[in-house]
Amino acid sequence: MASAGLKGQTALVTGAGRRLGRAIAHALAAQGMNIVAHYSQSAAEAEALCGELTALGVRAWPLAADFADETAVAALLPRALAAAGRLDALVNNASIFLPGALENITFPDLVNHFRINAWTPLALSRDFARLVGRGKIVNLLDTRIDGTDRAHVAYLLSKQALASLTRLTASEFAPAIAVNGVAPGLILPPPGRDDAYLDRLAQATPLQRHGEPADIAAAVVFLLQSDFITGEVLRVDGGRHLREGGRGPDPH
Repeated sequence: MASAGLKGQTALVTGAGRRLGRAIAHALAAQGMNIVAHYSQSAAEAEALCGELTALGVRAWPLAADFADETAVAALLPRALAAAGRLDALVNNASIFLPGALENITFPDLVNHFRINAWTPLALSRDFARLVGRGKIVNLLDTRIDGTDRAHVAYLLSKQALASLTRLTASEFAPAIAVNGVAPGLILPPPGRDDAYLDRLAQATPLQRHGEPADIAAAVVFLLQSDFITGEVLRVDGGRHLREGGRGPDPH
């Protein structure tokens, strides 16, 4: 059932063409929200997504932007506003997840992850605060922000930075804008893997199963519906954060 509070509002979802971004866009559209679907490489997927959302009775606009290009990042919020006419929410979902252990990561590896996973959400959030001035922001984090992942060090550090930025911006942008985070656990297998990979890792979590993209999308919907939560990180991970982590990747 569509939420009366979200119906008719508009959200910009970054990385909307695939995986979690796609599920989030569908869940928000089911609540009656219009969607500005950002993509970088997945043009065909974003176009198809917008067609599906339009069929649900909402409006949808695909917008391309390469987050490695600061000019493109700076232009995205103004372009989204020009296309949709309004924005009420920003979902910073787009990220990169590349391997790299302490002994072999390079400075460019670190810069690349921080640029996409931390700096771009900050830049977009500041633009949202400046150009929109009210609404909700949700950042997609990772359940390992309080643990370790020795195989993906640059990625982990960038998500830890985004977690800190979530709290900082929540304080800075209050009371007009609420900023929260969702930290997924085992949700989607990495490319080349199947659910059996997740099933094996899930045995170490308290609930002993992996989640689904719909679980993350529901958490985003919940935070966008709430008018009295800010500066929080909602861990959607089957309790994985309660166990000692740090062994291998945390794909989602």
